[in-house]
Amino acid sequence: MPERRPFARLPTDVSPVNYALWLKPDLVDFTFEGKVEARVQVTRATNQIVMNCADIDIISASFASGGKEINATGFNYQNEDEKVTLSFPSALQAGSGILKIDFVGELNDKMKGFYRSKYITPTGEVRFAAVTQFEATDARRAFPCWDEPAIKATFDITLIVPKDRVALSNMNVIDRKPYPDDDNLLEIKFATTPIMSTYLVAFVVGEYDFVESQSSDGVTVRVYTPVGKAEQGKFALEVATKTLPFYKDYFNVPYPLPKIDLIAIADFAAGAMENWGLVTYRETALLIDPKNSCSSSRQWVALVVGHELAHQWFGNLVTMEWWTHLWLNEGFASWIEYLCVDHCFPDYDIWTQFVSADYTRALELDALDNSHPIEVNVGHPSEVDEIFDAISYSKGASVIRMLHNYIGDEDFRKGMNIYLTKFQHKNASTEDLWDCLEEASGKPVAAVMSSWTKQMGFPIIVVDQEQHGEDSVLKISQKKFCASGPFNGETCPNWMVPISICTSEDPSRPKLTMLLDSPETTVTISNLGPSQWVKINPGTVGFYRIQYSSTMLDSLLPGIRDLTLPPVDRLGLQNDLFSLSRAGMISTAEVLKVMEAFVNEPNYTVWSDLSCNLGVLSSLLSYTDFHEEVQEFICDLFTPIGQKLGWDSKQGEGHLDALLRGLVLGKLGKAGHKPTVEESHRRFKDHVDGKVVLSADLRSPVYLTVLKHGDSATLDTMLKLHKQADMQEEKNRIERVLGAISDAELTQKVLAFALSEEVRPQDTVTVIGGVASSSKQGRKAAWKFVKDNWDELHNRYQGGFLISRLIKLTVDGFVDEKMAAEVKSFFESHHAPAAERTVQQCCENILLNAAWLKRDADDIHQYLLKRKGSACNPAV
Repeated sequence: MPERRPFARLPTDVSPVNYALWLKPDLVDFTFEGKVEARVQVTRATNQIVMNCADIDIISASFASGGKEINATGFNYQNEDEKVTLSFPSALQAGSGILKIDFVGELNDKMKGFYRSKYITPTGEVRFAAVTQFEATDARRAFPCWDEPAIKATFDITLIVPKDRVALSNMNVIDRKPYPDDDNLLEIKFATTPIMSTYLVAFVVGEYDFVESQSSDGVTVRVYTPVGKAEQGKFALEVATKTLPFYKDYFNVPYPLPKIDLIAIADFAAGAMENWGLVTYRETALLIDPKNSCSSSRQWVALVVGHELAHQWFGNLVTMEWWTHLWLNEGFASWIEYLCVDHCFPDYDIWTQFVSADYTRALELDALDNSHPIEVNVGHPSEVDEIFDAISYSKGASVIRMLHNYIGDEDFRKGMNIYLTKFQHKNASTEDLWDCLEEASGKPVAAVMSSWTKQMGFPIIVVDQEQHGEDSVLKISQKKFCASGPFNGETCPNWMVPISICTSEDPSRPKLTMLLDSPETTVTISNLGPSQWVKINPGTVGFYRIQYSSTMLDSLLPGIRDLTLPPVDRLGLQNDLFSLSRAGMISTAEVLKVMEAFVNEPNYTVWSDLSCNLGVLSSLLSYTDFHEEVQEFICDLFTPIGQKLGWDSKQGEGHLDALLRGLVLGKLGKAGHKPTVEESHRRFKDHVDGKVVLSADLRSPVYLTVLKHGDSATLDTMLKLHKQADMQEEKNRIERVLGAISDAELTQKVLAFALSEEVRPQDTVTVIGGVASSSKQGRKAAWKFVKDNWDELHNRYQGGFLISRLIKLTVDGFVDEKMAAEVKSFFESHHAPAAERTVQQCCENILLNAAWLKRDADDIHQYLLKRKGSACNPAV
């Protein structure tokens, strides 16, 4: 575990009630002037005030109370702890007073705090907007404050800005007047906010267009876009206006502000940020162009809008008491975003996609020895950055989905309403939510859930079946699942596992549900003939893996081929087996055999998960001499569905057909399927020549394929398309696939491009990651590039989760012990505090890959050869 830095929360003898804040950003010199007048409560006499403050210079400070004003005589900055201590010549007495501070700061280029974001005007001029990103601990970079989520106050914000700029904050504008010292400036005053945490405060100054609508419950919704692109805000506007009433109804609590703005920010580190009343987004998470946006972008925008708007209640109205409970915010919003999209777009089959996008991702990370529990005690800001990961978001969402299923929707909603009503404008902890849900449902929510949030990992449920006449007896046991194989520690942790069981009689409805709270148990299912199968965890809702006895598994496999098992269960079964093979508990060749049963599979998400797992395998086996045979296997598996779908969309097809076509063609193209490669080249040429424009859904697969099988002319053309692209979505689409180019010299060109002015700082990571994931040569080149440019990269993303993402994308796929040692020693001499755990996870993954390759490579090779042999000599 990373070393813990000493850390203390702020003293409680002085606390804010209201901040009156004036800020005047300079968009040319990248500085800002500010003053804050905080109405505070002094609970006991003290001659100093300790606040958070980072990268800010205080010019003067005073304290006024009872008609007397005293000036602070010293400002002592503790930079390491991001605090400042203001000292006063005499004690400040208990009671209320006004703390006034004048200060200056820098509009930085680090995408945190009050920062500058570069954009290009429609006439091609480079300009900068001033924008904010405060979560988790960066409000202190914009103004001195008590920057902890539980120290809530109201805010009166005034911005002094050029009169030709748009200025926005959390609340609506209540006054605008000329600034006395300069008639090019306006002073814009916003209404008082509700009581809220500092990390949710936001302001934006820049040039934007907007589209506007009213939700059915009377809230004004606006989507702000780059100038000239208002049209591209319409899709998000539609989602937001449908979503607000949905949440109001679901929680039975109205949205508490008069307006909500959603705004696209050019340089933005996260996907989006839920600032109360002013939600900020990456352009690609908000803007949709009816002609040039692909189906997956629409779906992404819908999910992100759903996620951020859920936070307006869960997070903003009721806030976690400390970052230890961050998962509550993020896990909850990551679960309910799917509920919301399912409500708005039932044809997306979004809950099946949840299993592949969140649930399996979380299982994968949480099987590592270097995972962490959902609830982590954090102190220092650098530790807070580290927990914005797949455990907080995806495992958090998965256990909430399991809980929702365990207590049922009605009681869940009742409990949520109790929670939001009881704690509104206050702070709460995980236990508070369990208490409310327990009160609503009468079930032991706290006891069950703490086994999932307070200990890391999850169980593997081992199942065996015996037939006794007409009855079937199941023996069910649990033990911790580890990515490296069976758990062999001293004391094995236990979970309280909600288990449901269905049979072939009715695959979609549980025949039996129970709570497994001991290491093992037996269950009898009566009137179950030997010809019927039994399936644990229908709907793939419980957060665990399953190992069936071989006879039980054999009886389930036909259900994949004839589709009698529902899609989400076909997916879960295959994913469990793949994961067991990586852990060495079954042979990978067995799993390849199961994969071949998916030849009739119609479901996009099932294919998507299969495709991911085959990608992992293909990457692993690129370090053998039979990588070609693996590509043939992929081609054989994907060709029938590819032929069935064809290249062009047909009448009556929907969202999922478009996603599936893109997935399959990309997979075939990458694997070198000759007809697909030829057709991609032909269509790409027509696209570039302006004869027939490629539909947005075909662009990614075609771009990937022509680059993978292309030369320097292809790369030049692609870079030209990148330069000409007006939409960030198209630029990102190209950036993601540039790494596919095979030639070593061209790879270097792509890596250099990643750090050029052409690529937005948050997207550099994607380009480098694309090189690393393209081939073993690419991975080696990307890792060398990251090492050679470490200072610049680290400086650019210091703290922040982008540095963790960069490391994971670059080194996770290596397969030998030597590399694990090299990665470990590099980061011992190049510290990246926010990525310490990621580095440990990557090293563990590299060692797991090495063991897997050693153990199974020969077996897999034999299986592929045998398969090829039987394909060449079909039995007479």
